[in-house]
Amino acid sequence: MTKIFPFEYDQHDFANGLRLITVPTSYPHIVSLYVVVHVGSRNETEVGKSGFAHLFEHMMFRGTELYPPERYEAVLKDAGAAQNAYTDDDLTVYHTTFTREDLGQIVAMEADRFAHLKYSEEVFRTEARAVLAEYNKDSAEPFQLLQEKLREAAFEKHPYQHTTMGFLKDIERMPELYEFSRQFHGRYYRPENTTMILAGDVSAEEARRLVSEHWGGWKRGSFQETIPAAPQLAGPREVAVEWPTATMPILQVAYRTPAYRDDDGESAALDILSYLYFSQSAPLYEELVLEEQLCDVFFGMNADHLDPYLYVVTARVKDAERIDDVRRRVAETVDLMKTELVDGVRLETVKSHLRYAFAMRMDQTEGIAGLLARYVSLRRTPETINRLYEQYARVSAEDLRRVAQEYFVEANRVTALLRSVA
Repeated sequence: MTKIFPFEYDQHDFANGLRLITVPTSYPHIVSLYVVVHVGSRNETEVGKSGFAHLFEHMMFRGTELYPPERYEAVLKDAGAAQNAYTDDDLTVYHTTFTREDLGQIVAMEADRFAHLKYSEEVFRTEARAVLAEYNKDSAEPFQLLQEKLREAAFEKHPYQHTTMGFLKDIERMPELYEFSRQFHGRYYRPENTTMILAGDVSAEEARRLVSEHWGGWKRGSFQETIPAAPQLAGPREVAVEWPTATMPILQVAYRTPAYRDDDGESAALDILSYLYFSQSAPLYEELVLEEQLCDVFFGMNADHLDPYLYVVTARVKDAERIDDVRRRVAETVDLMKTELVDGVRLETVKSHLRYAFAMRMDQTEGIAGLLARYVSLRRTPETINRLYEQYARVSAEDLRRVAQEYFVEANRVTALLRSVA
């Protein structure tokens, strides 16, 4: 079978544990650098100290002695570079896209930032207060609050219980935890916990040389952590969320699903079930959104995670009187998943669509590096992409039914409903 990832790549581990993945492409003049730090809200295991992975997405732009913020930004501006960062449950990613003429300077400057970040307690407090302002802004969005409450109900002991932003009470206390912030950074911002992706107009030899020169002196850490397992759900759970102003009700029906795996077909089967039953091509979407116009938002998603997570079906219902109707039809569709054998032609059509949609994302350097970052966060190698798509090809109708029967059960369900009380 032809591998789905169409590019040759070089994967190299340096003595300090840093992994470099270089993907030379045919797109000239442009290079994308993605630095994946394998830390997210999953790693925030200490009580009262959630939100620090996201905080460091802010802190990492506060500069070093060699590149204070003003100089750092000036270099990026002169290079015409596009830069950003994001944090999720299992990863934090810093990404920059620039012309290849600036490759050496950008690699050197980023190496300095990761090895020599420096900030004062005053700067830390300022950024911590900025995170609180960000939380308050996000919490004005009903979907954000509902997701927060859903996760609180779905997980106990495991840090997936809180969103990437963290618990509000922890964010409010964050400005007082400067010393802990230094500990957190020292634990996770280490080369053995980091994977670098260089994609575009660059050779493997050049990439290895530059990274060795500028990142080779970054010191390996020694921190060992234990992520607590979330207890199994003891029967279905219901969450009611009140919203103080007028808004359409939002329903989320979630089922606990296994951690990401690419060595068997379960993760692949869950992805295919999403497309068959809860995507915009699914019969239920056509009924609820297009034909009857009961919902203006409707989708189901299997989100790959390092530890067991949730398959979530989301519906925003236009008429509050029809919530039970929508909920009933979601339940009927779940029952159908567990009983029917999907037609073989339909199943093969979905598999072809998944391959085509993936190929369409490979049309630019930044898209290649950005997609790789997500998979690298799971298995630290591009090969997980090829293995996953090999599993897609093998999934049968019987596999889909078996996986649905195993995970889409009442004891594994959490339902959250947000309603307006205005």
